[in-house]
Amino acid sequence: MVKVYKGITEIVDPLITVKDVSGVKFDELVDVQLGDGTKRRGQVLEVQEDKAVVQLFEGASNLAKTDTKVRFLGHPLTLDVSLDMIGRRFDGMGRVADNGPEIMPEKSIDINGSAINPVMRQYPNEFVQTGISAIDHLNTLVRGQKLPIFSGSGLPHQDLAAQIARQATVRGSGESFAVVFAAIGVTFEEAQFFIEDFERTGAIDRSVVFVNLADDPAIERLAVPKMALTAAEYLAFEHDMQVLVIMTDMTNYANALREVSAARREVPGRRGYPGYLYTNLATIYERAGRIEGSNGSVTQIPIVTMPEDDITHPIPDLTGYITEGQILLSRELDNKGIQPPIDVLPSLSRLKDNGIGEGKTRADHASTMNQIFSAYAQGKEARNLASVLGDSALTETDLKYLAFSDAFESRYVNQGYQNNRSIEDTLALGWELLSILPQTELTRISEEHIKQYLPQTEEE
Repeated sequence: MVKVYKGITEIVDPLITVKDVSGVKFDELVDVQLGDGTKRRGQVLEVQEDKAVVQLFEGASNLAKTDTKVRFLGHPLTLDVSLDMIGRRFDGMGRVADNGPEIMPEKSIDINGSAINPVMRQYPNEFVQTGISAIDHLNTLVRGQKLPIFSGSGLPHQDLAAQIARQATVRGSGESFAVVFAAIGVTFEEAQFFIEDFERTGAIDRSVVFVNLADDPAIERLAVPKMALTAAEYLAFEHDMQVLVIMTDMTNYANALREVSAARREVPGRRGYPGYLYTNLATIYERAGRIEGSNGSVTQIPIVTMPEDDITHPIPDLTGYITEGQILLSRELDNKGIQPPIDVLPSLSRLKDNGIGEGKTRADHASTMNQIFSAYAQGKEARNLASVLGDSALTETDLKYLAFSDAFESRYVNQGYQNNRSIEDTLALGWELLSILPQTELTRISEEHIKQYLPQTEEE
């Protein structure tokens, strides 16, 4: 039932307080009509007895206490969904933003959703190919996983996000795949980069794109990830599609949450963020997964910019607790011109072992992954030793590991943003690099796989 109240008692942008209300519920949608007839949209943030606190998506500027009408609509913020969403672009509130026709909805869904019931979860164990060697081979992404990318200010995470959105796919016949892309608080230039890249490469044809700009209301940023996940859940669990959700940048989301918390005069926690930041992030990240009885899946790649490159900052710190690993971008590799600058040693996919091997990727995947990790680590140690004592202090084997490390960075990691490698291409390149090392050093790989895949040198 729609209830209308005239007059408000307090304004603390973007919050207003309405008194003498009854039957109003948390998260209920609100229409606010100004004295000149213009309307704004809001949402109930808090209800205490006969008082309701409403957050306005467009802000409270030019709002007067006396001649404002507040209409409580009796339902939460919803998203109209249908298969026609694929190939379309929307703003942060789910409104069509590509100058195309309105969507003819099949249904309207509450965007708040809920985390997947643990009892109904299926364990993620199927490979998702991103076309990026440092992820597919060494930090494998599997369906239903949540694997964040930790970046620093100025690092090319937007290029990596666009590349994943372009190239990601699932293997197997008869699989329907879609990408839901949520740009949260990005600049106009960044938004144009994503839109033009998607349209130029044709990635838009299988994507649902939500864009919230930096100059849009901060409160709108809190809705964008929920909009994206609502669309993803609809495609995955009602149409059995494999859906990859890319959200950039979750730091902007957390900063908007802090801004609203400060407006509510809440007691701040670490670095001014509200004490419920962990719980709030969990309500977003835990909406990834697979459900029994459905062939679809929701896989998440949230991108988190670490303020001052600090991985212990509350946002990446709490994200790491909730998610299943991280892909870390390196400023050192970026300065070398490595594209994408993925630092594979501190990166981790906790579920990778379940998505690789015979029948999923290839039988030699795990052993070559372990051997490459080991060889690259030893090569970096040799490089550090040589920087102190000089190359003359290195043994012949150390020099081989140093050569492997340099080739690994320049050829394997540095694949560029337009190069789409299949897992077979990546494994072949990995074997080619491992041939730099003496065969006696390949202790983590079986003789059978060495004979089958290791390229033979002229001496051999």
